Amino acid sequence: MFFVRKCCWLLLLFTLVSCGGMMDDLNPSGSNNRTAAQPGTTGPAVGQNAPDFTLSDTLGNSVTLSSVFPTVQGVVIYFTMWCPICDTHMSNMQSSQIPSFPNVRFYAVDYVSATVADARNAEISNGYDGSGFTILADTHQTVLDLYQATMGSTIVIDRTGVVRMNEDYKDGSRLQTVLSNLP
Repeated sequence: MFFVRKCCWLLLLFTLVSCGGMMDDLNPSGSNNRTAAQPGTTGPAVGQNAPDFTLSDTLGNSVTLSSVFPTVQGVVIYFTMWCPICDTHMSNMQSSQIPSFPNVRFYAVDYVSATVADARNAEISNGYDGSGFTILADTHQTVLDLYQATMGSTIVIDRTGVVRMNEDYKDGSRLQTVLSNLP
């Protein structure tokens, strides 16, 4: 037993020693070390032109991002997989942001359903039919990849097609601030 315990301690010590620079992770600087986006380029980063896409909504209509801009102040794209966390985020947006920003279009991108019909069933069963969100079916995860997104990623695009926010949804305060400051 002593030998096993000693081996476990040695393994733990080896693991900690091999994580050089780990102390920096325990006290992060808070600075953003990502390279700055180049204005005028296309990509998912804040300051870049939003990648265009066309997806089907759950009613079978094609939605092309670039065709939406002339009619709205901005667009919010939220990536959902219909989990309880996504439901909390979407419920918060539905009660707080959607009513406050009638000139902003809100899309929830379902990237887990295999078909448009499956996305429609998820929309209805989760209570989002007629909610203020347009649910888009990203059945091949094309838009998920374009925006380097994951569950809870929230993208804000202004009326000129420039990405103004690309981050995980938290409590809605950051989204509220970005939407309030759209040109």
